[in-house]
Amino acid sequence: MKLKRSKIQLKADHKRVIVNFLNLGIVTTSERITKLIQKVLTLPKERAKQVLKDIKKEFASRHSNFDFFLQQHFKQIEAAVPNGVTLTKTQKQLLGAFFTKEYSIQGAALFNPSIIEHPNQADLKKGEKRFLYTLRSVGEGHISSIEFRSGVVNRVGAIQLEAVSPHATVCTKDLTKKYQLATIKQRTNILPSFNAKILEELANIFTIDDYYQVKKSGAFLKYDAETQSVLDNYLDTNYDIVALPHTTLSERVIFPNAKKEAKGMEDVRMVAFKEGDKLTYIGTYTAYDGHSISPQLLITDDFIHFQIRTMYGAAVNDKGMALFPEKINGQYVMLGRQGGENITLMYSDDLYSWQEYETLLEPEDDWGLIQLGNCGSPIKTKAGWLVMTHAVGALRKYVIGAILLDLKNPSKIIKKLKTPLIAPNAIEREGYVPNVVYSCGSMIHKGILLIPYAMSDAATTFATVKVSELLAEMEVD
Repeated sequence: MKLKRSKIQLKADHKRVIVNFLNLGIVTTSERITKLIQKVLTLPKERAKQVLKDIKKEFASRHSNFDFFLQQHFKQIEAAVPNGVTLTKTQKQLLGAFFTKEYSIQGAALFNPSIIEHPNQADLKKGEKRFLYTLRSVGEGHISSIEFRSGVVNRVGAIQLEAVSPHATVCTKDLTKKYQLATIKQRTNILPSFNAKILEELANIFTIDDYYQVKKSGAFLKYDAETQSVLDNYLDTNYDIVALPHTTLSERVIFPNAKKEAKGMEDVRMVAFKEGDKLTYIGTYTAYDGHSISPQLLITDDFIHFQIRTMYGAAVNDKGMALFPEKINGQYVMLGRQGGENITLMYSDDLYSWQEYETLLEPEDDWGLIQLGNCGSPIKTKAGWLVMTHAVGALRKYVIGAILLDLKNPSKIIKKLKTPLIAPNAIEREGYVPNVVYSCGSMIHKGILLIPYAMSDAATTFATVKVSELLAEMEVD
């Protein structure tokens, strides 16, 4: 079996910055915010214009939608502007600037890629396939965000990455999203500590602003703290975001919007999920708040509009969930890693509810005795479901392996590699987290398996291997 390592290395670029809101406290109560607003508003008219001009001269060229975000950040503190004060456009933008910060999304690392076939296959040569891949970007405070890239692979497995926008622009939260009371009831009815009567305080269809108005009225206070917390968490972690008009795929950044993911959206595993004639792109990722993790879904049809959704159930309690690309025997099927060390398998009639799991594979090889996990969603082949795996051995060394599952009964392992397919070499072992190779998804083109993978949590590269050779190397389990 011949594995070909690419010479491509994607490394963190500190120049890729987004503009984020500078949070100086709760808008309605922060004395610091009030003082800063007063200082800005007391600037003489001409001085204010010059300060704003200087700011734009220094920063506007670094962002494709600079004025838009100044306006958005002003709106977030507008409630603290003294009553009766009429602001000029200059003052609004200047206030927005003082409540804005640049954030280097790749300040620390760029790694853990996932890959799928790109929705756009136009303008390619015969035998070529365009692919879309995601990357985990890590910046200040070890906060992880999601970026998108594209490239082309030809019939012999040669890879050409496509141009990357010089700008990075964060997708914005849709505050006009309409929540359906019936959907919330359906998703939370399995939670024994949740008192569904609290939902009677809300309209059948409502926005997040409507919710906060009801909350402000004190209507929720008659319900227990756990019930209030569940509802808060639901509305915090189930939201929509949209990419700004005219941004290219590589410019779009998905940055944490929820408290539950305040420290990052980690290791998204994308899959093109097919049901009938409909294709939906679904990513499973780990939301991290600095203390606990929550498996989440990222759903899109066009990579412009995204839905962030929570999964519920007893089986939703660990990292590394990966969805099969189609239903099997009428059910959704998901790989997981409950218990921290085993590869597990789950079935469900509901994409958002996962109650039970079974152990698929336990650590058994001397190069992976600590823990196992998947390296992305299973890939359908004529021989079976090809699952790329990761295993952790002595000195926390991560390697990549593979197993093959039965097409009709994925609970059955047909074959598996008895030695690692990829282990960190002398170059790959040095980085942010040493001795690690890791992938969140692979794809097949013209009989060639294309594996993007991270090098010690610091950079990203690619490898290829013929599927036929890989399958031939695998042994009956």
